[in-house]
Parts: sequence; structure tokens; C-alpha cells
Amino acid sequence: MIKSRLDKLTASMRTSNLDAVILNPGPTLKYLSGLNFHLMERPVVLFIMPDKDPVLVLPELELPKVDLFPYKVQPIAYGEKPSEWDQAFRKAAQALGLGAKRIGVEPRQLRLMEFRHVKAGAPEADFPDASDVLAELRLKKDSVELDAMRKAVQIAQSALEAVIPQIKIGMTERELASELMVQLFHHGSEADIPFAPIICAGPNSANPHATPGERKLQAGDLLVVDWGAAYDGYISDLTRTFAVGEVDDECKKIHQIVQDSNAAGRAAAKPGVSCAEVDKAARGVIEKTGYGKYFTHRTGHGIGMESHEGPYIRGDNTQLLEPGMTFTVEPGIYLNGRNGARVEDNMVITEDGAESLSDMPREMRVVG
Repeated sequence: MIKSRLDKLTASMRTSNLDAVILNPGPTLKYLSGLNFHLMERPVVLFIMPDKDPVLVLPELELPKVDLFPYKVQPIAYGEKPSEWDQAFRKAAQALGLGAKRIGVEPRQLRLMEFRHVKAGAPEADFPDASDVLAELRLKKDSVELDAMRKAVQIAQSALEAVIPQIKIGMTERELASELMVQLFHHGSEADIPFAPIICAGPNSANPHATPGERKLQAGDLLVVDWGAAYDGYISDLTRTFAVGEVDDECKKIHQIVQDSNAAGRAAAKPGVSCAEVDKAARGVIEKTGYGKYFTHRTGHGIGMESHEGPYIRGDNTQLLEPGMTFTVEPGIYLNGRNGARVEDNMVITEDGAESLSDMPREMRVVG
């Protein structure tokens, strides 16, 4: 399977006018190798070129991993002296005849450190952005990937269900986040979770990317829990909003609107529908109620090996959804200084519609 991914990449490179692609440790390298490499102070770079065996520059201590590749790789190892590392990259460039070639890069992933070493090895080369070519590789998930994502969703949901009975008025956001982390690991999440849980209540819940702090949960708060798990390299990303004790009528109202918006977005998703149309369906529900200006972000984003990848569910994205694409639907309403609500599910486009990988109750549940 992984070898077929490499073949797909090299075929895309030929049609994209790329002579080579370089990858450092991260999701795409793992996708194309099945292996985990550390992003550290010692550079690791895989050089991929059509019709030639890939070349891997790596520290000597990582050499045993070369035998684990599912295809032939030519290793070029270096020792602990940084002054000698450029020579390893020159060897890689010479082995592939890179010279003044076009070497595609991932700007969001490739660090300046690795880039400088590659540039030193191929000073005449051009380095175009290969983001589109590489993103296209991972855009549509196969059955193995979807099974891992379903497991990541199951782990996340089970972990939060285990935490809900422990939520009490007076506990801090940080205490709740800590317990959720414990339960994520207890229920089977990999240690490299997609992001630290966002646990925010009351005024803090009006900040979509709040950091859990020392604020104590109070009666009347809306409690937003945005969390995820990782399984076999794939992730989940979910949000549910709870009532801490009795909440006022507006809190109940905005939660119901967000819940309806989430349902509309999920219902709109199907093959051949644009990302913009899904955003419009979800956003329209909120706008009709007069809360449109309080929905301050896109409706969703792609998920898979990363918590943010394509496709992006926003109003200007005309990309059409296709079977195998996975993404979130996560509308929200944020009343600054008061309360906020968000409901987020993980979706996959099927041959004739869409499936929600998550099924945890979306209704507002009372805790505390």
C-alpha cells in the first residue's frame, strides 16, 4: 500500500513539473514510509525522484530504520559533527543529479535548518511549493485510514463520557483538562494527541481557541470541550457544549441554533457539493437567527494525519467534495464576555452521501 502511495506521488510529480520532492519528519513522510522519524536538532530528509530509488539523509543513530522501509532507499548517514552535515546533503544531491533541478518542498513543514542543508547540497536548484501535490496524496482516505479514524473517534468519545460524571461546580478548567488527558490515554489514544484539549467555560467559552486555566466552573456557565485522540497515526477532533447547572434562556437558545447549524452542515455534505455550499448551509442557519456576526470562523477543516488539512470548509472554497474526503463540521456562536457554544463532528464523504464518524449526543447536557 505504501509503495503505491510513492508511485502515485512520482506520477504526480511528472505532471507537475517537479524533478524531485524533499520531506522532513512529519505526516507526509510517515504517510509515504509508514515510519516515525523525530523532528529534532539532527536533520532527516528524504529525497524522492521519479525512476530513482529515494535517498535518505539521516544521523547514524537512525540507520536501523532504513531496513524498515517498504521499498528500497539509499541511506547517506552523518555523524555528530554539524560541520560535516552539508557534505551528506551534497552526496544526496549528487547521487540524484539534482543540480539545477526543481525540488518541491512543503513550506508548512520544512524548517529553515533542513532547507539550508539541502540548498548547500544543490545551490543551483529551484525550490517550488509542492503543497498541492502532496496534499492531494492524502486528501481521500482509504478503508484502512478510515478504520483508524473511526477508532480515534471512539477513543475520544469514550474518554469524555468517562469524565462527564466527574465534572463538578468549583473544579477548574485545567483540572478538567488534566482528567480528560488521563482518560484519553486510558482508553487507548496514542501519546501524540492531535492537540491539547480546549476546556473553556463561561466567558472563556466565547474564545474558540481558549487555553484551560484556573477559572472555576460556575453555575450558569456554558462549558465547551474541544478534544481529540490519535490512533495509528490518525486523529479525531470533536466538540460538545454542556450546561453547568441551570443556564439562562439565551444560552439554551444559542446552543440549539448551533446544534441545528451543525445538522444542516452535515446534511449538505455529499459528493459533488462544494466546500462553500456546506459552509453556506451551516452558516445560513445561524445568520437567519441574527447571530451571524458571532460565528467568527469557517465551518470546518479536513482531518486525517493532521488536525488541520484539506479540504477546508469555508465560504470561498469551490473545491468539490469526493468520496473518501474527511473533515469537520463545527459551527459556533461566541458572545464576547458571556458564553459560547460549538458542536463539532467528524465527517467522511461516501459514494452517495456523507457519514458522521462521531455519534456522541449533540444535545446540551447538564453537568455539575
